[in-house]
Amino acid sequence: MTFSRKKLKISPIRSLLSSGNPAIEYYTRRDLLDENTGREEDLWELPAVLRILRKQMDDGFWKYPGKISGDLRSREDYNQVETYRVFGELICKYGLNKNHPQIRKAAEFFFSCQTLEGDFRGIYGNQYTTTYSPAIMELLIKAGYGNDHRVKKGFQWLFSMSQDDGGWVIPFRTSGMNIKEALLASAPELPDRSRPFSHLVTGMVLRALTAHPKYLKSEVTRKTAKILAIRLFQADKYPDRRGKEYWERVSYPFWFTDIISAMDSLSIIGLSRENPYIKEGLEFLIHKQNDEGLFDLKIVRGSDKDLKYWICLAICRILKRYGFKLENK
Repeated sequence: MTFSRKKLKISPIRSLLSSGNPAIEYYTRRDLLDENTGREEDLWELPAVLRILRKQMDDGFWKYPGKISGDLRSREDYNQVETYRVFGELICKYGLNKNHPQIRKAAEFFFSCQTLEGDFRGIYGNQYTTTYSPAIMELLIKAGYGNDHRVKKGFQWLFSMSQDDGGWVIPFRTSGMNIKEALLASAPELPDRSRPFSHLVTGMVLRALTAHPKYLKSEVTRKTAKILAIRLFQADKYPDRRGKEYWERVSYPFWFTDIISAMDSLSIIGLSRENPYIKEGLEFLIHKQNDEGLFDLKIVRGSDKDLKYWICLAICRILKRYGFKLENK
């Protein structure tokens, strides 16, 4: 693919604006067309947002709706996963932040899950969560908690857990533990730092680094971006989401590391479009565009009928950062 061309074959703007979703229309006009769209806070009164907020419990969490395996995880640990999911919906789709009292309640729930070491623990039982800890931190930063001392402590912990090669792993995977053994263990496993990094984990750490103004331009973020880019479309080194096919299984809000979440971070950091790995990522996304202007990728996690539009919006943000023209025609 030659990158002298900076236009998609079909503009996705019309499809996004005709989605019927006022939040998607708002962000399309603001982020892609650079229009003056008014107050983001107006989205907070949408019926979809109010339905979500009504289900919040008094202690700030959202209750996990499915069946639980009580012998492996507690109800509280399941609730932490569900609260992460819902928190992401509110922040990434509707722009809620700590100016909203229920976001403050949810943030305090997360901080109640933070250990003295600095990680957010529970989703993996007593094990260190080098995946969900930075993912929770990313959302807290986007909600306005970037300067909170507890987020700073989370970063200190993250930096203390890095591998010799500069990336991150799920620590218990470096000792050969399976998930059941890990969840039943009474103490957390430390990582074998000589083992290679996991791109699943490193991509989630990079999202937290990218979200924070202090770390966005830091050397550690730049280095992390470069090693993640090298791994695009590669198999992971560990059992979790190991196969190459997981790069194409995408979600929004971002959850695990996939091609869109990775390219989003790499584009914000500013890795050059002339970087061969970035070229490959852009080429992949462009070739996935269909005749509606949307993108044919395997969407996982969530029953939102508008996910195909959210995914399209996320891809268009990436393309715009790399100089592609997105026109309303």
